[in-house]
Amino acid sequence: MQVRQTVLTSLEDAALAPLTEISPDLVLVFAAPSFFTDAAFAAGLARAFPRARRLALSTAGEISGQGVGDNSIVVTAIHFEHIPFRVAFTDIAGMEDSTAAGQRLAEQLRAPDLKAVLLLSQGVAVNGSDLIAGAVSVLGKGIPLTGGLAGDNGAFTRTWAMLDDVVSDRLMLAVGFYGNAVHFAHGSFGGWQSFGPARRATRASGNVLYELDGEPALDIYKRYLGEYAKDLPASGLLFPFAILSHEREETGLIRTLLGIDEAAGSLTLAGDIPQDGYLKLMHASTEALVDGAEAAAQAARLMANAAAANAGQSLAILISCIGRKLVMGGRVDEEVEAVGAVFGRNCVLTGFYSNGEISPFLETTECKLHNQTMTITWLGEAG
Repeated sequence: MQVRQTVLTSLEDAALAPLTEISPDLVLVFAAPSFFTDAAFAAGLARAFPRARRLALSTAGEISGQGVGDNSIVVTAIHFEHIPFRVAFTDIAGMEDSTAAGQRLAEQLRAPDLKAVLLLSQGVAVNGSDLIAGAVSVLGKGIPLTGGLAGDNGAFTRTWAMLDDVVSDRLMLAVGFYGNAVHFAHGSFGGWQSFGPARRATRASGNVLYELDGEPALDIYKRYLGEYAKDLPASGLLFPFAILSHEREETGLIRTLLGIDEAAGSLTLAGDIPQDGYLKLMHASTEALVDGAEAAAQAARLMANAAAANAGQSLAILISCIGRKLVMGGRVDEEVEAVGAVFGRNCVLTGFYSNGEISPFLETTECKLHNQTMTITWLGEAG
């Protein structure tokens, strides 16, 4: 496996030329939303990599080995020696199509030798929990599924995906990796801390929260946010919800705010909320989030174990929530640096800041939608 990467502020043939030297099979591109409305974007990538599958996603910040960028393009070219892969795609009709969209993607990838799936979805008109449930209903819980939802700089209005020559705000992508040469590991960790009392979701439907303890959810949320409430929904990224068990214990799942409905008094979150389940508000510090990113990397590195030492060059795909970026501000590079220190020089880092992260819990392959986490997918190849 060979990996090469470049970071650009505009797409230039000369800058992409060194990446073509490895004859890439797969090109992953994470870029600011503005590039996807320029026809030259897809055309330039096609010109540089005519024989590779080209996948791109819009972001709320781009991650590379250089750190975190804004309004940039991170192009990562990958050549596999022994790993077959397959790309699945579908358009999503709307939020209600999320489960079926996950099933359509999974059906295209299902095979006896499928080892892992990377899912890259548009990030606004989708229920991430339902998307995952649809894919798992086809593939089963034994296939690790990781990835994330596209970003749009925290606007939550329109995101983009690209497959080869097609650019769309409804496109959903998945890459299946096959065979015994695949080394695949994952880690996901938050670093947020809950505060305040546990409150019961007395009225919820899918990813819309209408009532907490019998009161309009938006009213309660605004009281907690205080002066931050005037900046909703954007300020909601700083105050996600922890999903608790019926015993009011932390489950490890976090839900971030996507939007508010003043008339209904409701909150729209990035994933499902259990009816009559319990929630707590959360907040974080930069130090805690950096520690969380390092913990995610260590978990993935531990899972990779001896494979990482013997894989030669490898790739780590970092998908971190836009809310983390807002909290860390000018120190956001620190969480990427922490991950890089764990994996070492032979591992190329790529990724983006997202509207939602997809990963199993650390001790299982069962996949969940996460918010406000750093999720890491490590990919290596057996010699």
